[in-house]
Amino acid sequence: MQPIVTRLPDTFRWPGGKRLAVIFNIAYEAWSDGQAPGIGPMGNVLKPGFFDTNAHSWASFGLVRGIHRLLAIAEKHQVKTSVMVNGVICERDPATVQRIAQLGHEIVNHSWGMDVIPVYFDEEAERANIRRNHELLAATAGVAPTGWISPRGTGSLASSRLLAEAGYTHHGDVNDDDRPYVMDFGGKRIAGIPLTMDVNDLPICVRYGHGPRHMLDIFNDTFAALRDRETAPLMLDVTAHTHVMGRPSGAWVYDEIMGIVKRSPEVWICTREQMARHVLKTLS
Repeated sequence: MQPIVTRLPDTFRWPGGKRLAVIFNIAYEAWSDGQAPGIGPMGNVLKPGFFDTNAHSWASFGLVRGIHRLLAIAEKHQVKTSVMVNGVICERDPATVQRIAQLGHEIVNHSWGMDVIPVYFDEEAERANIRRNHELLAATAGVAPTGWISPRGTGSLASSRLLAEAGYTHHGDVNDDDRPYVMDFGGKRIAGIPLTMDVNDLPICVRYGHGPRHMLDIFNDTFAALRDRETAPLMLDVTAHTHVMGRPSGAWVYDEIMGIVKRSPEVWICTREQMARHVLKTLS
């Protein structure tokens, strides 16, 4: 089923009549048992069939230290973030998942693990994965997630529809707009909120090998362009992965960016859930 898509007009505004919205994402990620990221900080891939202990240990930093450092930064600025959480983390660190919810941050369903990507599933298996992680996150956090982002932002061709049918209000597996939009599947509505790569530590620092300061420069240039060169209603999300910018070498950039946005009264700072509610209500 192809959805009816409604996109935001130029006259649309965020709460308070603001034209710009900023979301702060935290990617709190893990891999299934026996799995590791496809590439680690050394940059060279091992021969097929060998477990990459370097990449596995590097990624595990996010659960040990990174999440706590980034949450502390958010608390310092009194900013509520949208935290992508893999279901497997509920088994490995349930106390932190609970704490994220208790602090008032949004928990976004992020599949079972980073290696469990919806595009690999048939429709029934994808439904089961959504349901499994939804129930686990809700039971652990005490709050049911209303949003979804697939690992690497790669849903299947059916993901939007299946999430809408499951009652989700938003997902981030879209990159075809610089504004959120509404997808209607026969009366089941869901907001597509872009997961932008403009200010995202993983591609900037890992894939392209830039230092953390480069992300700050990109943010400053992008933020200036949004404010000074555009007139349309726009959004920008700032993403930090707990195993990348959860380290002292990079966390200061997330801190700096959050401070800049907090000092900008013309910006609505929100979570993905808050953005979805506003868009779905406005475009009803």
